[in-house]
Amino acid sequence: QVQLVESGGGLVQAGGSLRLSCAASGRTFSSYAMGWFRQTPGKGREFVATINSTGGATNYRDSVEGRFTISRDNAKNTVYLQMNNLKPEDTAVYYCAAASFGLYSEYKHEYDYWGQGTQVTVSS
Repeated sequence: QVQLVESGGGLVQAGGSLRLSCAASGRTFSSYAMGWFRQTPGKGREFVATINSTGGATNYRDSVEGRFTISRDNAKNTVYLQMNNLKPEDTAVYYCAAASFGLYSEYKHEYDYWGQGTQVTVSS
């Protein structure tokens, strides 16, 4: 069982930056792939970024490539999402998720555990 707690969301102006953190419980964090997803009202949860269990491989949705960076610290059981040059269309609730198979994935059905989400609002 893995519990995930996100933090770091908030209100920022367009062009600004935020860093989201996701702290995980459990001793097997280093074996999980991790992902960040986001959701806005009326839309499904969409993939943002993912990282494999060792941190050696990452993948991003096209619209955030070059602006967002996913990373992890297995010693701290934490995954991060550094978000730079934020745009109003990045406004959403951001969720982190853990997948037990270790390889990264952009498919939400492959994730086993989810956090409660943190709100990111980007004003124009």
